[in-house]
Amino acid sequence: MTIETLSADLKDKATLSQPEAQGQEGQAEQQGGEANPAPSAAKKNKKKKAATAAASQEEDTKEDKEDKATGDDAEGDDDDEDDDAEGATEATATKKKKKKSSKKKKKVAQTEPPTIPMSKMFGNKIYPEGELCDYKEENLWRTTNEEKRYLERQNFDQYNDVRRAAEVHRQVRHYARRNIKPGMSMIDICEMIENGTRTLVEANGFESGIGFPTGCSLNHCAAHYTPNTGDSTVLQYGDVCKIDFGVHVNGRIIDSAFTLTFDPVYDNLLAAVKDATNTGIREAGIDVRLCDIGAAIEEVMESYEVEIEGKTYQVKPIRNLNGHSIDPYKIHGGKSVPIVKGGDQTKMEEGEYFAIETFGSTGRGYVREDMECSHYARVYDVQHVPLRLPRAKTLLNTINKEFGTLPFCRRYLDRIGEQKYVLALRNLVDAGIVDAYPPLVDIKGSFTAQYEHTLVLKPTRKEVLSRGDDY
Repeated sequence: MTIETLSADLKDKATLSQPEAQGQEGQAEQQGGEANPAPSAAKKNKKKKAATAAASQEEDTKEDKEDKATGDDAEGDDDDEDDDAEGATEATATKKKKKKSSKKKKKVAQTEPPTIPMSKMFGNKIYPEGELCDYKEENLWRTTNEEKRYLERQNFDQYNDVRRAAEVHRQVRHYARRNIKPGMSMIDICEMIENGTRTLVEANGFESGIGFPTGCSLNHCAAHYTPNTGDSTVLQYGDVCKIDFGVHVNGRIIDSAFTLTFDPVYDNLLAAVKDATNTGIREAGIDVRLCDIGAAIEEVMESYEVEIEGKTYQVKPIRNLNGHSIDPYKIHGGKSVPIVKGGDQTKMEEGEYFAIETFGSTGRGYVREDMECSHYARVYDVQHVPLRLPRAKTLLNTINKEFGTLPFCRRYLDRIGEQKYVLALRNLVDAGIVDAYPPLVDIKGSFTAQYEHTLVLKPTRKEVLSRGDDY
């Protein structure tokens, strides 16, 4: 056999062995791993498995989304399948959360009569601001001045105290205005207001309580009348009643007053005084002269007339009654705000508190002391005075302990159990330790009205603390 013949036979055998090898590889792939696969086949299998897993995850995700959508859309549907239960549970939980949050946001409603203290109504102990008013042009820069804003923030606690007192005043007077009716005794009216004030402010000695006795002066009596024990005066339909009461928190006093009438014939008298008070508030500000405020008030008030029983009267400002500054535990500070032109050239200053009050009358426009005294207050800076009467000494101790320099009335002494004190009280007045404030009256047959607000001259703006929806 030649060499050429041998090479030809070897080529034929090689050609026959290639198809057999390919057939064996195909069988190995079909068996799916019974025998050890070749490296290339293993890679292919891994890719196929990864693709299959990804596809199954996508299908699961789609099913979850469909289940959630079905749960949201199928509330209350009895034909929902078990797969939708999770979505429905989530929707219910979300609704419960919303209900809880809405309950937290609800403001506590005041009772009738008012019995819920301010600290319970405002859980965060931050009380509502009064009416904020920008100063006039020369002081308008204060509104955005960073230094003044910083000073204001430093006094937040002080402002928050007096705002708490103001909110008490608003809620008590809101109840009183709705419930005071002709036929009520003046004692019942005062006790309604005072009991409400004590409850809402959580009266606690010098920390919080009544700022001064409740005034309920009638008709020609303009100020400083509150009934003593045994006074049987009853409110009549034709009366003009001035309700003037105060609230304090840590010595910061809110002094605010309004006038109640039931006969519309007095509407113009009330409108004149209310307009005059608002004028005084508008004119007040840092560096404003007190006499300029008085001139503006007088001009507005005298522009009104009122017709009573066929006779026309010009409304006159009561020239010897004034507004005043308010200091801690001192209702009448060192400055007076006149309600007629002329007078004091003193200016208002930053940080001061003022009671802007105006009185209008159909009489002479001038008051004098008359009737039985009920209002008293210990002199603010009184020096030691020797007292001979032992009863006067014990009464002074009681006054110092219960009222300090805050005004009080004889009913308040009765309430804390004091007896047979009239002579001792007169002795304290005669000694100059206690001041007496008798009722102030115009001529009989005339009618007087009063409106009053407390404001503070803050570094950036003035705040009318006692402003409300009523006046």
